[in-house]
Amino acid sequence: MSQQNKRIVILGAGFAGLQLARQLGNTSFDITLIDRYNYHQFQPLFYQVATARIEPSSISFPLRKIFQGKRNIHVRVADVKEIRTGENKVVTDIGDFPYDRLVIATGCTTNFFGNQEIAAKAFPMKSTTEAMALRNRILMNFEEALRADGEELEAILNIVVVGGGPTGVELSGAFAEMKRNVLPKDYPDMDFSRLQVYLLEGSPATLGPMSKASQQKSQQYLEQLGVQVWTNSVVERYDGTTVYLKDGRSVKTHNLVWAAGVTGNVPDGLPRELVQRGNRLKVDRYNQVDGFDNIYALGDIAYMETPKYPKGHPQVANVAINQAKLLGKNFKASLAGKSRKEFEYKDPGSMATVGKRKAVVDLPRFSFQGRLAWFTWMFLHLMLILSVRNKLFIFINWAISYFTNDTTLRLILLPTKKQVEMVMETDEAEHT
Repeated sequence: MSQQNKRIVILGAGFAGLQLARQLGNTSFDITLIDRYNYHQFQPLFYQVATARIEPSSISFPLRKIFQGKRNIHVRVADVKEIRTGENKVVTDIGDFPYDRLVIATGCTTNFFGNQEIAAKAFPMKSTTEAMALRNRILMNFEEALRADGEELEAILNIVVVGGGPTGVELSGAFAEMKRNVLPKDYPDMDFSRLQVYLLEGSPATLGPMSKASQQKSQQYLEQLGVQVWTNSVVERYDGTTVYLKDGRSVKTHNLVWAAGVTGNVPDGLPRELVQRGNRLKVDRYNQVDGFDNIYALGDIAYMETPKYPKGHPQVANVAINQAKLLGKNFKASLAGKSRKEFEYKDPGSMATVGKRKAVVDLPRFSFQGRLAWFTWMFLHLMLILSVRNKLFIFINWAISYFTNDTTLRLILLPTKKQVEMVMETDEAEHT
């Protein structure tokens, strides 16, 4: 391979982008990893940040720390503006980056299905900062509740989660456990019997892709915790005070959490005919974007049809990690003049936790629920955490929470005036 074929630009430091960069560390490739944040985020535990169970630093890993000693990997914090395929370069807000090979691993963002009113007033949870914003909102709620009454108090105390997938189920269960175990001790002069957690799901069951047993058990667990589970319930609009459903029902709330869907983050500059269902880029079995011999897509943004997955692979971390591992091997094989291997996904199963000692696990041949499923969920997620330090901190927090049903992390950390000014200055600079 000539020197001109060794510059690789990776867009996104999620599970796929991070894994690929680690695979190619200390090779003869020259890697530039671009992300809008200077850290990797462990998305499966966002809900625990939002409910003050663990610190955001426990699931966020500085990229430059991860790649210390990898001299061929260059981290750049930037927003991607455009891909110029004809010029083989990526345009960002800090400059242009030429490439010989481009890997798009930009993941997904919250899908509001075109409802701008909901997008403006609901709380999404696709980043650490959004999870922290939700944590602040929920904790501030209870301070406001001390001086509210009537309909205002009802709206403050109602928490509505839209979307019955793993994120919605896990978040609803965590809020219900806060109501039961934590808040009465923090606010002994408040009646929390009026606090209601609603989970609204448009389909007939929670955890739609999972087994029937897991669907039924997850709903049973939620209802045992006091969550109002409304299936076949589609949200029509939200004005900041009331959620209106298409069947005519409504719920007063100042706290609408949107976990109802995702859509791919497709950078500008690529042909629109490449974009498939879910706003994903069509790729072949080598994760190569159709029509390009030097552009690849990985993870949530990649739409790959195979006999086993004719409608694309599930948008989960395990798919992203395994696609990145194989692409890394194929890139290294090209250095040695060896042939590439096609991607084939072996589904290890799926899982979700609802609360303490309440979880569901689906394996390829069988499923199980309850205490064993909960310990399985905890162990596997702990093993996926990157650093030993973070594993230890999360384990300690989980252990304290297990024995005390409490944490000490309920801090309301609002941005200072200076931080707001810094954000505004950055936005102004990007638009000039």
